Amino acid sequence: METRLLGNSDLRITPIGIGAWAIGGGGWSGSMGPQNDSDSVPAIHAALDHGLNWVDTAALYGLGHSEEMVARALNNRTPRPYVFTKCERVWDANGKIGACLKARSIRRECEDSLRRLQIDSIDLYQIHWPEPDEDIEEGWTELARLQKEGKVRYIGVSNFSVRQMKRAQAIAPITSLQPPYSIVTREIESEILPFTQRNNIGVIVYSPMSAGLLTGAMTHERVANFSPEDWRKNLPNFQEPLLSRNLKLVDNLREIGNRHGRTPGEVAIAWTLNHPAVTGAIVGFRSAQQVAGIVGAAQFRLLPSEIAEIEDVLKDHQAV
Repeated sequence: METRLLGNSDLRITPIGIGAWAIGGGGWSGSMGPQNDSDSVPAIHAALDHGLNWVDTAALYGLGHSEEMVARALNNRTPRPYVFTKCERVWDANGKIGACLKARSIRRECEDSLRRLQIDSIDLYQIHWPEPDEDIEEGWTELARLQKEGKVRYIGVSNFSVRQMKRAQAIAPITSLQPPYSIVTREIESEILPFTQRNNIGVIVYSPMSAGLLTGAMTHERVANFSPEDWRKNLPNFQEPLLSRNLKLVDNLREIGNRHGRTPGEVAIAWTLNHPAVTGAIVGFRSAQQVAGIVGAAQFRLLPSEIAEIEDVLKDHQAV
């Protein structure tokens, strides 16, 4: 499988990587709903068996549970894939989530992640959110210190603006940015992606299928029956009038996919990978069965005419 160099690092990553948000399970703010742990390990194994070579998780996902599941899945796997995780989101004994970029907290979070992941060094350690904004310099300085100590190999940011990335760059180079990006979530195109290209910052996008919206499996009925704790029910793209527009877009993605023997989700992922600034896309798998219908996006490329076709559909349904 093709690999791409991630920013200023020596990490050569496959075009898609394994996202471990959903396998964090339920019971925490930001959950995608309950997850059967017995499905999580086979899902990761299936993705690795198809050639994917990196896993992206975060301490926040399941309040540490996702990292523990990743460790279980990677136990005795050779070669071991790259492991990416994140800091800055913290929680108390009652599971209440907060934000902290103080150096002492960052160091403790790193040690906790290393323990849960059962590894000696994190391949890419990322600030999950730039909050509190006034502590970005302190947090980034501590990440650079952890890198010098060998506890992490490379350091990156997630959900940062151009202004915030410039502040971090004044302290230490940024290897990568992790922003949201999909056909229906494109705010980063105007300023952020050009900035990363100019500064050799790798980009690994999350939610390339817009949190499952563009997979081809989403319907009005499924959205209406989301678990009460499923955070997606509050997103504009899952509410009217955008929901109907987006489901019509999926019909078009299905038509394009049928020409190539690909799923709508694979078309949606391939669309994000078409942007020259994007190094890779994070894709979540809840079960081994889901992998086969998604992993082909790593090697699938859309034709220029199909990219234009998708744009035309979006324009046609702007008023829906």
